[in-house]
Amino acid sequence: MLSQIIFANVLISLLSLSGAIMILWKKILTKSMIPYLVSFAAGVILTTSFMDLFPEALEQAAELGLKINIFLPAFLGVVLSFFIERFLLWFHHHEHTHGMKPTIFLITIGDGIHNLIDGLTIAATYLANPALGLITTIAIAVHEIPQEIADFSILIHSGLSKKNALIINLLSAVTAIIGGILGYYFLNNFKAGLPILLAFSAGIFIYISCSDLIPDLHRDYKEQRKWVQAVPFIVGIVLMYSLILLLHEK
Repeated sequence: MLSQIIFANVLISLLSLSGAIMILWKKILTKSMIPYLVSFAAGVILTTSFMDLFPEALEQAAELGLKINIFLPAFLGVVLSFFIERFLLWFHHHEHTHGMKPTIFLITIGDGIHNLIDGLTIAATYLANPALGLITTIAIAVHEIPQEIADFSILIHSGLSKKNALIINLLSAVTAIIGGILGYYFLNNFKAGLPILLAFSAGIFIYISCSDLIPDLHRDYKEQRKWVQAVPFIVGIVLMYSLILLLHEK
């Protein structure tokens, strides 16, 4: 059973990177395309936060009989993100780091937590029923591809090279494997904390979208007056919402 859980999470990690690899292979990621990918990313992570992470946190809290306000860890995620970014901005100012934004660290933290929870979810479903585990693996993999494309685009937009962005995406994806192994051995110990982690991750994603990505889109619009940039934002929302519905039907 453990080997199945590990294999499922390795598969998801590889598939989640396939979007970023496709972008590089097809040479889509040109300077002129970055604003459109960032717009897509903003739509994806906003939808993930409000339509996936929050409902999942509420559902799991209800199933476990936990009387917690899941918006409190989300609020703390936003506040902590502000102070992390403020500290990193100060650090970058003094260390003269080559234009890289603190968003790199925030998206890595948020995505790492998200992937860890995916690994725990896969472990839980495989332990309950291997057939259900397989279905969940497929659904999460489909759900993760646009999410990882979004994360990869944000990392590039924040100043990373394509190679380093791919490495960070890979390291973040590995947390799903860690989550699967931890879930196999210690699932009962993690259950009570999952709603809190989900909501906290949502808070980080909301901060990234509303503090960094959307303001950049508005600035680009003022400079270029191109409404077409709103199209990938809407596409990101519609695509992720459709995939979330598919995931929850499974």
